[in-house]
Amino acid sequence: MKTRFTATLVTGLLMACATQAMAQAQSYPTGPMRIVVPFPPGGGTDMLARVLSQKINESWGQPVIVDNRPGANGTVGAAYAAKTPPDGHTMLLVPSGFAVNPSMYPKLPFDSLRDLQPITQLAASPLLVVVHPSLPVKSIKELIALAKAHPGQINYASSGNGSPPNLATEQFKYMTGVKMTHVPYRGGGPALMDTVAGHVPIYFNALLPALPQVKAGRLRALAVTTAKRFPAVPDIPSIAEAGVPGYDMSNWYGLLVAGRTPRDIYMKLNAEVVRILNLPDVKGRLADDGAAVVGSTPDEFMAFLKKEIAKNAQIVKVSGMSAN
Repeated sequence: MKTRFTATLVTGLLMACATQAMAQAQSYPTGPMRIVVPFPPGGGTDMLARVLSQKINESWGQPVIVDNRPGANGTVGAAYAAKTPPDGHTMLLVPSGFAVNPSMYPKLPFDSLRDLQPITQLAASPLLVVVHPSLPVKSIKELIALAKAHPGQINYASSGNGSPPNLATEQFKYMTGVKMTHVPYRGGGPALMDTVAGHVPIYFNALLPALPQVKAGRLRALAVTTAKRFPAVPDIPSIAEAGVPGYDMSNWYGLLVAGRTPRDIYMKLNAEVVRILNLPDVKGRLADDGAAVVGSTPDEFMAFLKKEIAKNAQIVKVSGMSAN
């Protein structure tokens, strides 16, 4: 009799919890929302957050604040978001550098996969391998041959240690066996300016700022870093097809919330964000910025993050990369 009573009590409690969770999801969101951007205003992460904030406000009728909290390659803002209440009202929008931070910063004050719940991979875009016209190469194969003939003598630019350009170039070095010297800058703008000026001859740069320089003849494009050609620049080959099979690096953006957020809530958020991403005006704006919509499920984004973190850990290990 006691066992039956206990079982009935447990069942009743579980049903009550399930009912409460469903009620929370149905009423969510219940107040103002926030998108934490762990970088200063003006970059691609910030731009995407402002598009999402406007669309979520339009559909759910709640104010959505974009909260810029820069520092330490995005770890300051991520740590803040990880410690917010797990109710889906605070979101974190990150770029691909999020997946290298566990390797670059061994003492992170949060666990990237335990303390944050993935919602969706929002969008992805390739980097564009550009060289100054003075560099005597017109293809990836010629770049590899030149770098092997002059090991360590050719410099490449990046927007900072652990940044997507840094990771993409180090992966290229690892897969091809070439040796090039890293010149880190404090941001993509200064790195691009010095590449255009010829001070540094190679830059794996974001597509949007690099393409106008290519069209103006100030830089020469060799390849995109994604596994296949990118629709926005169909005439430019991928690194993989240009001589490095299996190479695939992209600059992506993702959305997360605090860990332990109820599944019904984060699934509702996922459905709404994926809907927004596929609106014609949002999709078109991202395409104009050189990005393609992804809109994955939370489980798909979790699996993707695990692979990205493992891949970046290998790059950091073989390159000796550090946060300093």
